[in-house]
Amino acid sequence: IIIKADMKGSVEAIEKKLIARGNQEVKIKVLGGLVGSVNESDVQLGIASQAFIVAFNVVAEDRARALANERGIEIGYYQIIYELIDDVKMAMEARLAPEERESVLGHATVRAVFRASKVGNIAGCYVTDGIIRRNARARLLRKGKVIADRTFVESLKRMKDDVKEVRDGFECGIRLRGCDDVQEEDTVEVYEVKEVKR
Repeated sequence: IIIKADMKGSVEAIEKKLIARGNQEVKIKVLGGLVGSVNESDVQLGIASQAFIVAFNVVAEDRARALANERGIEIGYYQIIYELIDDVKMAMEARLAPEERESVLGHATVRAVFRASKVGNIAGCYVTDGIIRRNARARLLRKGKVIADRTFVESLKRMKDDVKEVRDGFECGIRLRGCDDVQEEDTVEVYEVKEVKR
């Protein structure tokens, strides 16, 4: 960030508040904090460092504004410090990687294991709660321990038919992608992961 402001005290106050907003994932680096209007040198520095220029109670000179528009450098004009801080905070949030949130869809207990030479082991299951969906993420549990995770329900059968989902109270055949270590009494936990903006 490059700060241009009407007074030295404003530059210092803005810089202090911005640096306090940084964290381990998104750091704020103030490349320059000077009194006066935004000039061509400020824009050139912004171009070289891909910095955001904040103008507090000052404007950009005509040539600086034209250069910024031509090169895609953003100049933010502010008269209230808290609006400036809020805008920088939103820009920081946009740079944070989204948080992954997991929600369990359902569980199925393995009652039998069928060996199929062409495709691998198929778990004959009873859905104990929720719903089992084809292509959903899955993990295999054995006596409370995770045997396999981040796999997928590669195929899902009800009787001999391929189905998209099976609800609790029904039996089904489940083939987990890349996971042949299935035993009777194992539990297949099916879940989905959603990305949540931070």
